[in-house]
This record gives sequence, C-alpha cells and structure tokens, in this order.
Amino acid sequence: GIKVDKSKVGIITTLPNPTSVWEVRSFLGHVGFYRRFIKNFSKISLPLSKLLQKDVDFKFDQPCIAAFQELKNRLTSAPILQAPN
Repeated sequence: GIKVDKSKVGIITTLPNPTSVWEVRSFLGHVGFYRRFIKNFSKISLPLSKLLQKDVDFKFDQPCIAAFQELKNRLTSAPILQAPN
C-alpha cells in the first residue's frame, strides 16, 4: 500500500506556528503532499489558505492555530492506503 513517510511527518509535527506567509505556504505545500491521507483536508486548511490570499493581513489567529494543529495531528494518525483487491 501507499503510506506516509514517518521521517518527514516527524519533522512536520515538530514545526512551531508559522510567523509568515512564506512559512504557511511551505507548510501547506508539505502537508498537501499527503492530502489524500487527510479527510476534509480542504475544509481544515481553509483558515491557513485564506492567509495566502492577496491583500490579506497576516494574523495567525485561533482558527489558524486550530487548523495547523489539526493537520499535524491527522498527519500523524494517517492510515495506509491500499489498492482494492
């Protein structure tokens, strides 16, 4: 089956809260690589994605913190995808 690379996930889960648009974009890029393992990825990541929009002030508020933590949590508990028999 296809599974999440535990060494890469370990690095992602230790990341502190992003402090810039660049860090949010980088985080979403890395986590997005595993989006097929994370149910409701788009819905969960929405507060973070909104920070990437043009002319939006960077405010890493409570919804962003919650989304950031939830994505990291779901990534560590991601299932292994297996091809159907």
